[in-house]
Amino acid sequence: MAAFKHPVVNFENAQIDTVELLSEIFKLEEVNQHLIWEAVRHHLAKRRQGTAKTKDKSEVSGSGRKLWRQKGTGRARVGSIRSTLWRGGGIAHGPNPRSYDYAFPKQARRAAVRHALSAKFAAGQLVVIENWDVTTHKTKAMAATLDKLGVNGSALLVGVEVSENAMRASGNNPKLGAVESTGVNVYDLLKYDQVVFSKDAILSLQEVVKP
Repeated sequence: MAAFKHPVVNFENAQIDTVELLSEIFKLEEVNQHLIWEAVRHHLAKRRQGTAKTKDKSEVSGSGRKLWRQKGTGRARVGSIRSTLWRGGGIAHGPNPRSYDYAFPKQARRAAVRHALSAKFAAGQLVVIENWDVTTHKTKAMAATLDKLGVNGSALLVGVEVSENAMRASGNNPKLGAVESTGVNVYDLLKYDQVVFSKDAILSLQEVVKP
């Protein structure tokens, strides 16, 4: 597999090292937009709660007694006050708890991540830093650090083990998200304007998704 060197910077945006990245992951010549769409669709379907529920005729409250005799009253025949035709009765063919998840091959998921990473890299929206050992959990300090790195707008912070300070600082900012490298998915890569990896995190993710 062809590899290339990408700069690794510190929190002052000074290059201190390089990391070898695979072209088959970060420099794909053609990005498969449909595959990325499929991965996002699967991610959103999988996280749907699917808790919608209505009561059918057997579940609503009310007597099972026949309200009036079948014939001779001049009125329409009726068997139960819980009929779906009556106000307060059961719901016919209503929703029930279900899972919206469906099969999506692991190889396809990993391929989609590769294409999303290539799109981010091509757009110059991928940064690699040494680590996430920040000294404070203050949101303002994290914003200043990202500003030095040239990270504007929303950003996804990725580490093998994101430090508690980084997690707390990003958690207080709606434009930031923090995730471990094992939890990176296509939806998050597209949701945030830029992605900031620690050196160990990008190598760990590369090992998982490589073809």
